[in-house]
Amino acid sequence: MSELPDETADPARMCEEARGLAEGGAAGRAALLFEKVLAMGETPVRAQAALGLAVVLDDAGEVERAREADGVAIATGDPEYGPRAAYHLALTHERAGEPERAAPAWRAVVGFGNPAYLPPAHLALARIADDGGDFDAAREHWEAAVATGDAEYGPLAAHDLAQRLLERGDPARAQKTLAAGLRLIDREAAPYAYARLAVALGISYLDQAIGAFGAALAAEPADPETGPLATELLARTLPLRGRGGEAGEVWRRGLAEPGTAPQVRARLRRDFGEDDGGADLWWEPVVEQAVSEGTLPALAGEAFGALDHMYALLAVRYAERRGDEAHAVLGGAVRVPDGYPWGPLLHESFAERLRLATGAPVPEWPDG
Repeated sequence: MSELPDETADPARMCEEARGLAEGGAAGRAALLFEKVLAMGETPVRAQAALGLAVVLDDAGEVERAREADGVAIATGDPEYGPRAAYHLALTHERAGEPERAAPAWRAVVGFGNPAYLPPAHLALARIADDGGDFDAAREHWEAAVATGDAEYGPLAAHDLAQRLLERGDPARAQKTLAAGLRLIDREAAPYAYARLAVALGISYLDQAIGAFGAALAAEPADPETGPLATELLARTLPLRGRGGEAGEVWRRGLAEPGTAPQVRARLRRDFGEDDGGADLWWEPVVEQAVSEGTLPALAGEAFGALDHMYALLAVRYAERRGDEAHAVLGGAVRVPDGYPWGPLLHESFAERLRLATGAPVPEWPDG
């Protein structure tokens, strides 16, 4: 138990001495001195002493006693040390994974109205409410955090709120929130934070575009002038939001509409190359289906895998140099890829595999 305080002692000077002891590593002596100040009753530095004691005890691992000291500081109503103590109390509960006990402390921080501590308090309360499924309460606190204009917590609140608004199908409000958050950031000082919100803003515009393109296709039958364009824009935008399956359905609906099918098919095939003069190439329906379903990369992988396998079978036989008509045909076959940008890669891959398999130098292929 600490000694009774000297009635002639100066509590403010005792607090300063205790803080110096704490900073110098003499936590135990600092705690005793803070306790002496508290024992002096309602002094002007009571809140300061209580918070100092709470911090020292918390650092020493005496969390419950630290929380009691925080409570003493909060009860003083001191406009500076009261909110600081509430903030410290909330953090002890957050650290312990006790959001339901942290929430009252954060509300106490907000109740003091000290602008220095409002941003983190509102953000914390928003996340606690969000985790509890109370979107309306979370939104109020997120908006309050953004409204503080704080460059650290405001953008975080803007990002969190925008994410929830996008999930709830409200990209327009998400854009306003993100724009407000971006105005709080110094782009040069915090480029990553700026980029994070900028990307989210771009996503909100994508979602808004998806809604607009979908609305343009709502009429039945589709407008023959804008329908094909809206179909293409919607189908090509949806995969950017991870909705490739829906994109395939958009293409299928457009291709099934008699009034727009030819124009939709032309847009679907815009990257197929020049018109082949009407030649009925067997693989084009396969490619067309892959484009509409968003599986073109997988189809390309399958095609290259099959080509690689067949090429290897042909090239091994050609390497035997038999000198007959069949050998000449094989030579023509292994030279087919030469004219494509990826042809040298195929040749190099086979040559290395053949070298590893036979242990012999790879024969020089004659020019075609």
